[in-house]
Amino acid sequence: MTNTIADIEKADVILVTGSNTTENHPVISSFIKRAVKFKNKKLIVIDPRKIKLAEFADIWIRPALGADVAWINGLMHVIIKEDIYDKKFVEERTVGFEQIKEMTAKFTPEYVEKITEIPADKIIETARLYAGAKAGSILYCMGITQHTTGTDNVKSLANLAMLCGNLGIEGGGVNPLRGQNNVQGACDMGGLPDVYSGYQKVMLPEMRKKMEAAWDVPVLPDKPGLKATEMIPKAHTGELKALYVIGENPLVSDPDLNHAKKCIEKLDFMVVQDIFLTETAKIADVVLPSKCFAEKEGTFSNTERKIQRVRKAIEAPVQAKEDWQIISEIAGKMNYSMRYENAEEIMKEIASVTPSYGGITYDRLEKEGGIHWPCPNTEHPGTPILHVGAFPIGKGVFNPIDYIEPAEKTDEEYPVYLTTGRVIYHYHTGTMTMKSEGLNERAPECFVEITNEDAEKYKLIEGVKVSIASRRGEINAIVKISKKAVSGTVFIPFHFANAAANTLTNGALDPISKIPEFKVCAVKLSPL
Repeated sequence: MTNTIADIEKADVILVTGSNTTENHPVISSFIKRAVKFKNKKLIVIDPRKIKLAEFADIWIRPALGADVAWINGLMHVIIKEDIYDKKFVEERTVGFEQIKEMTAKFTPEYVEKITEIPADKIIETARLYAGAKAGSILYCMGITQHTTGTDNVKSLANLAMLCGNLGIEGGGVNPLRGQNNVQGACDMGGLPDVYSGYQKVMLPEMRKKMEAAWDVPVLPDKPGLKATEMIPKAHTGELKALYVIGENPLVSDPDLNHAKKCIEKLDFMVVQDIFLTETAKIADVVLPSKCFAEKEGTFSNTERKIQRVRKAIEAPVQAKEDWQIISEIAGKMNYSMRYENAEEIMKEIASVTPSYGGITYDRLEKEGGIHWPCPNTEHPGTPILHVGAFPIGKGVFNPIDYIEPAEKTDEEYPVYLTTGRVIYHYHTGTMTMKSEGLNERAPECFVEITNEDAEKYKLIEGVKVSIASRRGEINAIVKISKKAVSGTVFIPFHFANAAANTLTNGALDPISKIPEFKVCAVKLSPL
């Protein structure tokens, strides 16, 4: 997030898109609802489903799946045409405005309506409301990113925020809501194939030399590694022989699961390091039991870039170890000494090699309760709001982006669109939450959410199981008729391994981020 969670309540207008915030980020949703109910802030919700948050919205609009670039360009078209953009911000802090003006020229409200099914007058109303705010906050989640155009979607939201001067100010920002706890911290620590910690590029010679000296190794690779979604197909071709999976359950969470299973079965060797015996761990050659968050010391970096202490609360099972201990011992067996006394010693190393974490110490975290990076030195207070006064690259760059259709469309055989997501009662692949009797009572099995009109059309009955099939596989789920749904589209939560929604989803990837198109695929529904 460019801004803080608390900053949401300082926005005049909050635009939420691609996020079922109430169910996926219930704490953050409380900030949004409080801002609307008690502080008279305006809320725009743009989502294909009529999610709970839509009940609090001044404007709720329902776009066609995968049409995000089109409606964002449509908003910018209106804002530029009506001359209500932030001229001072655009002139002083950005480049490429003429290009964005040229690109959005064709995205008239009428043209956007044909692509997105959003009424033209709603595009105009939404554009005026967002542009008229002194401070506008954009919140988004995986409904924006999990597309073959996910990178384009995010860049388009950044374009919109810059156009209206909503970066570097209180109550503004482009604020992604991270899908799992500490996923921000994992990325910060180099959990990406092309960077070291703090997003220092492996291809830059000066970065490699710095890390070689810090880690006392003669040479580090100069080529980026593979993204997770690139690894699995390479197992099928034999290019990838072994896989080390830590805290991940790809046999439920990966797209096109039937193909993913075939790929993983071709591996020569697979190790899984986790707190429970997941579906993936069950077929691993070696399982390494690790401690859960409540059993260890360390830090988490949350969605607002805030680094906070995590403290041991309970004892772990005797065979479980901390993740860093397991990795260090494996390194030792491979003749590289990676010895640490505790997590605090690792944090000291992180601070020494990571500019954005340079001022982070356990003493400061104890006293201050949490610090937002970048925090380059111990005198620095941290940075709750990014891009105040200037961008790291100097001027912000507008990226003109055209609309591209989703990778898969409906046809006579597969006439219905499927989108996937989460429910409040379960977390990710259910590895932890499905161990809870109470949560399983609230959400016991997989369901398919559908409109009453579509249920009648396909002769489906509420509470009865139905077959859902795509070009890649088939599952059975309970029919749930819901006012959240839209005709022609069904929703299935992806948590349930015995009816895994990702058996159906498309493995087509965004060309840059390599994220799969989880949010759009074509299916057919048949009574059992």
